[in-house]
Amino acid sequence: MNSCYYVTGLLLFMVSFVVGTTTATATNCSENPSCGNLVIRFPFRIKNQQPPSCGYPGFDLTCSSNQTMIQLPHKLKLKVDFIDYKRQTIQLSDPQTCLYKHIHNLNISSTRFDYLKRDYDDFQDYYFFNCSPLIRNELESYLVSCLSTSTSQTYAIPSDSLVDYLPLSFCTKMYNVTFKLSDYVRLMWSQPDCKHCESKGNICGWNNATHSKEYACFSKDSSTALLTTGSILGSLFFILLTGAVYHIYDIYILKKAKQAIIERFLEDYRALKPTRYSYVEIKRITNNFGDKLGEGAYGSVYKGSISKEICVAVKILNFSQGNGQDFLNEVGTMGRIHHVNIARLIGFCADGFKRALVYEFLPNGSLQKFINSPDNKKNFLGWKKMHEIALGIAKGIEYLHQGCDQRILHFDIKPQNVLLDHNFIPKISDFGLAKLCSRDQSIVSMTTARGTLGYIAPEVFSRNFGNVSYKSDVYSYGMMLLETIGGKKITEDLEKNTSHVHYPEWIHNLLDDQEEMRIHVDDKEDEKTARKMAIVGLWCIQWHAMDRPSMQMVVQMLEGEEDKTPIPPNPFASQSRRTGRNGSIAITRQLTQDLDVIEELE
Repeated sequence: MNSCYYVTGLLLFMVSFVVGTTTATATNCSENPSCGNLVIRFPFRIKNQQPPSCGYPGFDLTCSSNQTMIQLPHKLKLKVDFIDYKRQTIQLSDPQTCLYKHIHNLNISSTRFDYLKRDYDDFQDYYFFNCSPLIRNELESYLVSCLSTSTSQTYAIPSDSLVDYLPLSFCTKMYNVTFKLSDYVRLMWSQPDCKHCESKGNICGWNNATHSKEYACFSKDSSTALLTTGSILGSLFFILLTGAVYHIYDIYILKKAKQAIIERFLEDYRALKPTRYSYVEIKRITNNFGDKLGEGAYGSVYKGSISKEICVAVKILNFSQGNGQDFLNEVGTMGRIHHVNIARLIGFCADGFKRALVYEFLPNGSLQKFINSPDNKKNFLGWKKMHEIALGIAKGIEYLHQGCDQRILHFDIKPQNVLLDHNFIPKISDFGLAKLCSRDQSIVSMTTARGTLGYIAPEVFSRNFGNVSYKSDVYSYGMMLLETIGGKKITEDLEKNTSHVHYPEWIHNLLDDQEEMRIHVDDKEDEKTARKMAIVGLWCIQWHAMDRPSMQMVVQMLEGEEDKTPIPPNPFASQSRRTGRNGSIAITRQLTQDLDVIEELE
């Protein structure tokens, strides 16, 4: 019995302690100081007037001459014009009313703030020039008065202006920034999240009752209310508290971990670099691998979410496959690529033996589901859309070959590796077999063939056909293009025809009117589109790499008129000369014999 009284007394004492501590926390910082016309309260605090416990890290202010100041990275001090605690926004300006001299040093990403979303939509790239005053009249609309002097003028010129046509010969470029030209800048903060607390007229602050760094919402008259509640319902409160504390703590930890993932993702996304995740974070993103999208030879793919707005596809790699080179290729290659027709690598996991790749989620899956086929009419997107997709893929490969600091050869172009977003914009994916080389390097050294049988260029398979180059991707693109037109999988054709000449030759004979047209077209425009795509595809699969067009030329042919692109020679013809329609002669090269073996480059 004594032990029961002892436990009851202990419970009541702990309740009183919790209530008292909570009340103290709410009231210690309740006398909110003011500076000028601003009232300062959590998450902000005035240094040297309030203890650190009254504010949130990164929200320190100073008060000087009735001006509220905040210091941002790189020792940038700005004046605080007003703070909206309900909307969690803050407006800053320069004390000398010349914000423009600071904007190139304004590094918001290293603070706890971000630009206001509606302001960020109005951001634009500007070039700042320092010019002789001789030309002021011609550039007056771009003048920045507060940065100008009697001996020089400073101009902020939008990047979309015709800079080449402006009189800038007596000017020196200072820097370029992305900004919304204004005398002030508005920022927002997401953590600590006190909007709901403030909107109810309550006070947000640290909750010392839990002896941990978390914040809570307090009523302005919380002292009397909490003490009364504690004396009447103390025992019941503590029993409920002890029963729910672990559950609440778990939810809080999960929420905090999730928020940390989102913040890290947003920071890396703005910096255009992939985020590194732990395996525990990967499990959290995929809801413990609850939504499986598919499975392949190299691993399984799961749908996940970083936030409600951001969905991702997570590929969990099989550790037993290869020596990890494919994983390094994927991260190293895709981490430097940013193009509308290339799938975005959002992040990766290299946690012990665990390997995972996190991509943007593309809801329409692979191109393989939408190719033209008699058995696939309900999914076929129409010839106009297929032409747009083919053009987008070509532009993506052209970017890999010409648009990066280093040329990137994909070596596995096929319909399964082209994914479609919600607008059916194509995005090239799966760079596990990719190879980097110098942009001025035309020949690539390879020790083994790489790619998918049926799409591999002849020279990748055998050096008898020449050296490997970026034209090997052109061949794979051509085979993929022919497959989307004819509706027959290249790999299926390969199983039935070991010589691998039937399918492309069938397409060529359709163009040459030597076979009956068996491709579904609705009208003349569709026929022209299908014919143009077939001609381009056949040019891309010429045996000799030198006879294939570059991807830049492929883009031009797809964008041009069908009747201006001639039908190429049939690379699979069994005879060296074949009569085409209108009596024209197509000359093909016999490449499978009398060729010297070219040694692979070291």
